[in-house]
Amino acid sequence: MGKLVREYVRCYRIGIDTGGTCTDGVLIDDATLEVVHSAKEPTTHHNLGIGVGRVLKKLLASDIAPEDIIGLSVSTTLATNAVVEDRGARVGLLVFGYVRHFKLPITANIFLKGGHKITGEEDEPLDIEGLVDSVHGLKDEVDSYAVCGGMSIKNPTHELVAEEAITMIDPKPVFCSHQVSGNPGMRARAATACLHAKLMPLMISFLSSIKISMLNAGLNCPVTIICGNGKGAGLDTAVRRAAITMASGPAATARFGCTAGEPTALIVDVGGTTTDVCMIRDGHPVLSNEGCRIGQWQTHVEAIDMYTAAGGGDAHVICSSDHDCSLEQEGGCGQRPKIRLEANRVQPLCMTEDVPDPEQWLGCGLRNAVILPVEGLSDEVVSEDEILFCLREHGPANLETLTQQTGLSGILLEKRLERLAYLQQVRMAGFTPTDALHVLGKLDIGSKEQAEHGARALAASLDMSIEALCLQVVAEAEKTIEGIILDYLGRKVWQDVEAAPFLSSMDNELFSLRVAVKVPIIGIGAAARCFLPAVAERLHTTVRFPEHYEVGNAVGAALISRENDGARLF
Repeated sequence: MGKLVREYVRCYRIGIDTGGTCTDGVLIDDATLEVVHSAKEPTTHHNLGIGVGRVLKKLLASDIAPEDIIGLSVSTTLATNAVVEDRGARVGLLVFGYVRHFKLPITANIFLKGGHKITGEEDEPLDIEGLVDSVHGLKDEVDSYAVCGGMSIKNPTHELVAEEAITMIDPKPVFCSHQVSGNPGMRARAATACLHAKLMPLMISFLSSIKISMLNAGLNCPVTIICGNGKGAGLDTAVRRAAITMASGPAATARFGCTAGEPTALIVDVGGTTTDVCMIRDGHPVLSNEGCRIGQWQTHVEAIDMYTAAGGGDAHVICSSDHDCSLEQEGGCGQRPKIRLEANRVQPLCMTEDVPDPEQWLGCGLRNAVILPVEGLSDEVVSEDEILFCLREHGPANLETLTQQTGLSGILLEKRLERLAYLQQVRMAGFTPTDALHVLGKLDIGSKEQAEHGARALAASLDMSIEALCLQVVAEAEKTIEGIILDYLGRKVWQDVEAAPFLSSMDNELFSLRVAVKVPIIGIGAAARCFLPAVAERLHTTVRFPEHYEVGNAVGAALISRENDGARLF
């Protein structure tokens, strides 16, 4: 009888990370964990499936058959970015019970009588009349609702009654705090419910794009969404509880950082919209005991111990022609143009297709960005909005031109543009640190020529050299990243209120303080190598960039999926 020989069949996993600037992907051998292929494509915000589809096409372009893929895992910073930039659905929060009023960055915070005692007994009858009046007043202003009752974790009756009443008046999603958190802290519980309500539409759109991209690529493998606690979830769960993906990207960041071989280190992921900082101890990610905190949102979402703040490669460069004579500009003119980075992300010029010549629109003040309409908008949609109509009639325009064409200005124009961006009907492009890095020859993931055109226009408006402009922009980005790292370390040592004054006064007109960080930094992200060496030098520590650091989150997502398969979609 002949000897039976079993042929070894290689199986693969795909890891995808969708960030604010790029969508990264890796194909890894499931047995050896070898990264076989990697891919990087610009994130297509108006249709996320386009960028994901391009990455999948690249990963499967060789002799890898779709049936050889045994799993696809996805991490994303889309939810995190939406929170930091205050984007997402418009949420109305209804709070029941005797509680000190608090403010969350949402459309409406309304406090009504009701709630329960710690024993579960009713503290006061629910104000049904006030509830109904509030919903009638909100239904045209919000996209979803969150309800939070006093001690609803002991007795959720008032939340459930409110959910039913809201649905009868306005059939939009309602999120009850007792369903998303079992902790007593009312503000954080309300924030958790609000974030689920805020992020649900975003996740529905994103996860639908994943399914469509898989279908187009011929993939029929299980799918895992990486959650902030480093575990996996199915797509249906990620939609119902969207906030669990809020630290998805940082969780993948931490897992990849563990491959660097450092027992204790700071993992710093420099993205387009944000910089994420987390820590590993004894070779493992550190989990937060209090729940995830992003910016001003303290929640009960289980997540790794991380800190995320606005400030990345795609921060918006804002310039002013006003001069500060107390500062000297290199070159001896005695004056230095004011250059600052705004937290909100814009599309870098080097990553934007069909961007008009920056000399026509880029400069100081209201000439700092160009608004571009998204292709494929129907005539009906365009005719109902004066901004979209102007963009179609006259082409892309900056804020200065839009003000002249529409008569809208200031906060009103900004809010209208924010809403159009949320609806994926417009895009905003401007000069960014990513563009500056391309001009300086330090990064090559987009069009250097387009970045140079932007730098030339902006430098001319400031009467400075292109090189001086770009060096100053990069220095501002490094300063921002350094501050984010110190904020994280300060929160580890002191309470927030104690750390903030110290950190804000480290370098001022009267004195400066030297800080020496005692742990090494592990850098992740395509732009990390451009920013972090200078930051590490100022912090008197070292920085390392493991192999595949440019697509580190995609690798981390694949590793998490392999170690802890989540719920399956198919």
